[in-house]
Amino acid sequence: MLNISGLNTRYGQIHALKGIDMRIEKGEIVTLIGSNGAGKSTLLSTIAGLVPASGGEILFQGENITNMAPHLIVKRGISMSPEGREVFPALTVAQNLRLGAYSKKTGELEDSYERVYALFPRLKERLPQPAGTLSGGEQQMLAIGRALMADPVLLLLDEPSLGLAPNLVLLIFDLIQSINDQGVTILLIEQNANAALSVAHRAYVLETGNITLDGPAEELSQNDAVRRAYLGGK
Repeated sequence: MLNISGLNTRYGQIHALKGIDMRIEKGEIVTLIGSNGAGKSTLLSTIAGLVPASGGEILFQGENITNMAPHLIVKRGISMSPEGREVFPALTVAQNLRLGAYSKKTGELEDSYERVYALFPRLKERLPQPAGTLSGGEQQMLAIGRALMADPVLLLLDEPSLGLAPNLVLLIFDLIQSINDQGVTILLIEQNANAALSVAHRAYVLETGNITLDGPAEELSQNDAVRRAYLGGK
């Protein structure tokens, strides 16, 4: 579904991504783990068209989408739930969800709403409520729900459990599994490497802009170097 080859991204003199090669097959959950500043969010933003690539290419379902405008990438079936949720706090839950489907006509939204309500019934209870008054967990549900309103075939999730209580982390990862079970392919960035590897099919390790390791998630979870660096092992 997604094939990235030789991808480079720069912020001025900072070489953030250095020749990234990555593939994601239809139906997979692929996780990208690495320390803060490794370039994980930059990779998602480059795929989504929010940060320009300085080299290489991104093929999505056979089409070159490198440096394509973000709204066109969304229309092709990729949407992102960003780090920090980034909901519109003054707008209602309903308005936030509607913005996720800005490219659709009103008459095309019913199925999208029902899908989100089925996954996140709490959001349906809070439709008229300003998003800024939601709890952290509810805002994360809203951010993911807003991304799903575009009916993506590839969902980019950037740190979905960041700042959440442990019981909510478990809930979010159950929901990620449910979304994948519905046929949505997922690229997941997550500081909680244990949780990410537990739901992913395959994983990549990103260090200072370079992919240093990749393979089946279960295999990487047993790798001594990965365990020491990211899983709290010895």
